[in-house]
Amino acid sequence: MTTFTDETRERAREIIARYPADRSRSALLPLLHLVQAEEGYVSPAGVAFCAEVLGLNKAQVGAVATFYTMYKRKPTGDFLVSVCTNTMCNVLGGQEVYDTLAEHLGVGHDETTADGTITLEHAECLAACDYGPVMTVNYDFFDGVDAATAVGVVDELRAGGRPMPTRGARLCTLKEMAVQLAGFADERDGAVADGGPGEPTLRGLRLAQQHGVSVPGFDPNTPIRSKAEADKAAAEAKAKAEAAKPAPAEASAAPVKGGDGASAPTGAAGTKVPTDTSPPASPDAQKAEAAGVAANAPAGDGKPAGDSTGAQERNLTEASASADDANSADANETGAQK
Repeated sequence: MTTFTDETRERAREIIARYPADRSRSALLPLLHLVQAEEGYVSPAGVAFCAEVLGLNKAQVGAVATFYTMYKRKPTGDFLVSVCTNTMCNVLGGQEVYDTLAEHLGVGHDETTADGTITLEHAECLAACDYGPVMTVNYDFFDGVDAATAVGVVDELRAGGRPMPTRGARLCTLKEMAVQLAGFADERDGAVADGGPGEPTLRGLRLAQQHGVSVPGFDPNTPIRSKAEADKAAAEAKAKAEAAKPAPAEASAAPVKGGDGASAPTGAAGTKVPTDTSPPASPDAQKAEAAGVAANAPAGDGKPAGDSTGAQERNLTEASASADDANSADANETGAQK
């Protein structure tokens, strides 16, 4: 059974401390990524570790670990290669890419090469239809791939290289990625400075620049505030809004007159009940309303509105007659047999 390192246990305490004491169970998702960062998958020992530090039972942890596909339940390679084989990518050649990689690597879906470098999987959708066919390596995108370029990527990975994704930061191993998903920064020097956005992603930005579309009052150089600063600003804004509210008007001792001059009714604790002060409808409008009510009587419990009792009685009579005829025919046939 795996004994997790002191560093992992310290990070686990740090993750749990991010959540309120009575909501520590919310730390389960990043904790599962944390144990995957040490072992390369969520092992039974990892499930037991998460259950121990959160005070849960292993069944509760296992139910979550088996629900999300990003938690691997068996040893996984350093690089998880996922090929989209869903409709859009498939039409563009995604299945051919997957089949070529499977033959080239000698593995099938959710299987790992003998050297432990590559785990191959087909994905239902990688949410990048405008870049299809797409392949990801540890969830970083390689867009518009074909069979040849996909083989080139995996060969470079097996040779110890780190091919640059089409979009996003520099590639990392599955364990390094799991550390980041657990909520810790990428410690590799300059790793997040590499890469760039995809061309279709930039299309909206370029159109906005071309037509002068911008968010009013937005300054892209505005620094991101810390949580403490944001909480302080929110408290100050709330206090300012409370101070700007007008003082509540004192209740008048005089009764409030309704539209007809009568005193408005008074509710509990002396509160005035709102009354309808609109002017009365004209005589013609009142007559029209009365005529509409008379012509549209509400439905009763006896039968559905608009249903005819005559049709209902006729249907029952016909059904009864049919039953009598059927019984008579059966009786005649039985007598003939006797």
